[in-house]
Amino acid sequence: MFKVTPNPPDTDPSNSKAFDKAADRILDSYLKPKPSKPEADPGQLFTVAPGIDTETLLANFSENLASANAMVSDLAYDLKGSRRHIALGIQQLIELSAMLANRALDNVEARPST
Repeated sequence: MFKVTPNPPDTDPSNSKAFDKAADRILDSYLKPKPSKPEADPGQLFTVAPGIDTETLLANFSENLASANAMVSDLAYDLKGSRRHIALGIQQLIELSAMLANRALDNVEARPST
C-alpha cells in the first residue's frame, strides 16, 4: 500500500515558531548551562559552605585548635633546647586561641532545637 505524503511535509507556521523556541531552550540547556552555584575562587583550595551558623563554625574551630594543640604538644616532647621553647610558645598561642573560641561559643545565643 502506498501512502501519499507531501515532499516536504506540510507544517503549520504557528507550531513551527513554538518548535523553534523549544529547540532553542533544549540546546541552550546543553550547550550553555547556567551555573547552579557561583564558582569559587580558583586560587582557593578549600571553602566553607555558605549558610553555616556561627555556633557550628566556632565549634569546629575549637576542635581544630584542640587537634593542633595535641600535635604541637607531641612534637615539643621530642624536641630539645630552643626548638622546644618555640614549639611550647606555639602551643601556648593555640591554647589561648582555644580559650577565646570557647568563650565565643559560650556567648552564642542558644537557639531552640527543632
